[in-house]
Amino acid sequence: MKKLLLILFAIGAFQMSFSQEPSFGDGEWFQFKMSYSNFLKAGNATLTVTDTKLGDKDVYHVVGKGWTTGMIKWFFKVEDQYESYFDKSTLMPYKFIRNINEGGYTKNIEIDFDQANNKAYVNDKKHNEKSVIDTRPNIQDMVSTFYYLRDNLHTDGLKIGDEVRIDMFFDKENYGFKLKYLGEEVINTDFGKVESLKFRPYVMAGRVFKEEESLTLWVSKDKNKVPLRIKADLAVGSLRADLDAFKGLKHPFQIVVKN
Repeated sequence: MKKLLLILFAIGAFQMSFSQEPSFGDGEWFQFKMSYSNFLKAGNATLTVTDTKLGDKDVYHVVGKGWTTGMIKWFFKVEDQYESYFDKSTLMPYKFIRNINEGGYTKNIEIDFDQANNKAYVNDKKHNEKSVIDTRPNIQDMVSTFYYLRDNLHTDGLKIGDEVRIDMFFDKENYGFKLKYLGEEVINTDFGKVESLKFRPYVMAGRVFKEEESLTLWVSKDKNKVPLRIKADLAVGSLRADLDAFKGLKHPFQIVVKN
């Protein structure tokens, strides 16, 4: 359960648009339900988009929250919050916040990005440590990545097996993010049957995930590119996230057959 939000944002990293029309905007909100090993309720997570200002810059402020519920909460409590402030035009991030408590394991990190000079100013508040790290050009943070891809990558022309890459900065490291396109599928959701795009992201095998190809995810084929479902094979058990509520979509949510 320690990776509820990490997995949730992995979902977003594959939301791709078909056109230049914005796929999201102010007021968009998603809620997800998490289950462990396909039967035990594990927790919930939300993603919220609002328009705001960061200094004199017009930005989107995205807040992602995740928490454990039910029986799992009693022996492993998770309360995670991730935030990103990114430019409304370029979708490049200016600020990223990670404040988590996962079974007593805590982090409180703020990162300010200097996109012009390819620098990340990292403030580790827990350890009272500050550092400056060189970043790759046009770097994204973990949250801004999926909003950037929603508006800038197109699935037109993608063939099964094609791979997409993007540079991301997480905590204190540059990270090369990669995913594979697996094709289209109609899936059953809480809202009915929905046409989806299916992806396989590559993750680091080891303590959390069984293998590099442990994640599978589905996003809606419409202009919103709504994250519908993700399945993760963990080092111990498996985790599944399903969209169970939403509001403020930019475009109509397309359902093949309603429940």
